[in-house]
Amino acid sequence: MAAEKDFNPTDYIQHHLTFFNKPVGEGDFWTLNVDSLVTAGVLGVLALAVLWWIVRGATPGVPTKRQAFVELAFDFIDEQVKGIFHHGDRNAFVAPAALTVFVWVLLMNAMDFLPVDIMGWILEKVFHVHAFRLVPTADVNTTFALSLSVWLLMIGFSISAKGLGGWIHELFCAPFGSNVLLWPFNLMFNFIEYVSKPLSHSLRLFGNMYAGEIIFLLLWLLAATSGLAAVFAIILGLGWAIFHILIVVLQAYIFMMLTVVYISMAHEHH
Repeated sequence: MAAEKDFNPTDYIQHHLTFFNKPVGEGDFWTLNVDSLVTAGVLGVLALAVLWWIVRGATPGVPTKRQAFVELAFDFIDEQVKGIFHHGDRNAFVAPAALTVFVWVLLMNAMDFLPVDIMGWILEKVFHVHAFRLVPTADVNTTFALSLSVWLLMIGFSISAKGLGGWIHELFCAPFGSNVLLWPFNLMFNFIEYVSKPLSHSLRLFGNMYAGEIIFLLLWLLAATSGLAAVFAIILGLGWAIFHILIVVLQAYIFMMLTVVYISMAHEHH
């Protein structure tokens, strides 16, 4: 996946934005982006393994540095959830789910810090893979899958809290009233709300990570033009990498908070 000498800028960017995909069945619609699936799966297993290892070695006395770090993360996320989610009987599920979402999305976002050309060269030489994208959250399929999972949880919690009849009644009778003439308007309003939530939830994360990936690629293209440009590219790349740390963490935090907000809103009665 390393850039070849005869690559022009368009070829270089297109090459690094090409997925390692495999069709499932006939046609191009049912296609799996293997790189996104593999990277997301490996990071998920790695996160679970590390957390299990730290929790397994936890001691009741003075905590180790890694134990203290995990405890701070647990307490921080738990406080954030308590500030939004006021249905205590479900908090035992929502807080761990929020922690899982935050850690997983954070790790997937952080893959953007790996140098694409070096990693591409390793993947090509070792695994003979010529196209492999390492940032799962820069793939709209990944972010949509995450947001749709949250969307299904939101509907499930709403039905659980209100009953199936209560949920259907709310679709037709809120927010404008229960008059039969208002049912189409209520249903249309709720339909737009239900569709917009997963769209905004997924596209916000995807847009930020995809833009960050493009900027890194453009900086490396600048570095290839001349020695002076390489110096500027290194300086700009270092500045963007530092700023990108904030973006990586902030987008994981926002995705987690919206997950908690949507699940909390599912319990509200109109």
